[in-house]
Amino acid sequence: MKTILNIIWLVLSGVWLFLGYVLAGVLLCITIIGIPFGVAAFRIAVYALWPFGYTTVERHDAGAPSCVGNVLWLVLAGWWLALGHIVTGIALCVTIIGIPFGIANFKMVPLSLLPLGREIVPTDAPFASR
Repeated sequence: MKTILNIIWLVLSGVWLFLGYVLAGVLLCITIIGIPFGVAAFRIAVYALWPFGYTTVERHDAGAPSCVGNVLWLVLAGWWLALGHIVTGIALCVTIIGIPFGIANFKMVPLSLLPLGREIVPTDAPFASR
């Protein structure tokens, strides 16, 4: 079932969100300071391409640097990516078939705002990485 959902997601919104995250990652990797943020953007890009069957969990070993990094991310890229998820989610919720995909977009908003200190894991093993 998750394969069918991922294929429909890919057609409806996955490609555009993937391209948005890749663009953010490329722009952030221009400077040496932005490379960790670019890596986070590329990691989320893959998740935005195939979100069904995966979830995010907090990393408890992430400390103050991830907190500071999240503030910088929010200012540099997070706001625009979250806005893309919100607009896409509203557009998908217009139809009955698109409602689950719109809800999936809304679930990705917190990750797009504060991605550092979070890890993407398969849904069947969300606590295996701890």
